[in-house]
Amino acid sequence: MRTRFLQAGMLCVLVGLLAPLCVAADDFKLEEGFVLIFNGKNLDGWKTKAGEVQDGKTEAYNGRFKVAEGNLVVDVKVKGDVNLSTTKEFGKDAHLKFDYMPGAGCNNDLFFYGTKFDLKKGDVKNIKEGEWNAFEIIVQGGKAEFKNNGESLKTMPVKAEKSGLGIRAEFGAIQFRHLRVKG
Repeated sequence: MRTRFLQAGMLCVLVGLLAPLCVAADDFKLEEGFVLIFNGKNLDGWKTKAGEVQDGKTEAYNGRFKVAEGNLVVDVKVKGDVNLSTTKEFGKDAHLKFDYMPGAGCNNDLFFYGTKFDLKKGDVKNIKEGEWNAFEIIVQGGKAEFKNNGESLKTMPVKAEKSGLGIRAEFGAIQFRHLRVKG
């Protein structure tokens, strides 16, 4: 009987120690006014460059883009310089946020409001390879400000009045999560 109490006590201690780890891994909360543009389950709301809607699918371009463990993943084992973009376009001003984890040698692009931004060392001074980074694009008054991990990288004029988000799989591994937009 005493052994059972000891085992139950040890189990409670173990659960108590592991519970914060489970919560920490899933502590994302959508900010007020933002909507998710990637649901973490499939490619609903995304299309190929040719306009092929990906609703219900979990991969595009033979697995170059795929959904894995709640993330949008660019698989380096599958070759191809391809684009995936949201079917929804956003109006005059927008605020885009997401987390991304670049692999070594990552050089993949974002397209938003007619602007192109390279996610690679050199262009993103404070990029952390192999770790989650927080990225933002704030479009307001005809200008787009790009931020990585809270640091402003550059501001440039936009070339379109409305836009979806486009992601180009070019070189190196990258994962995206918590893709959301306001506006």
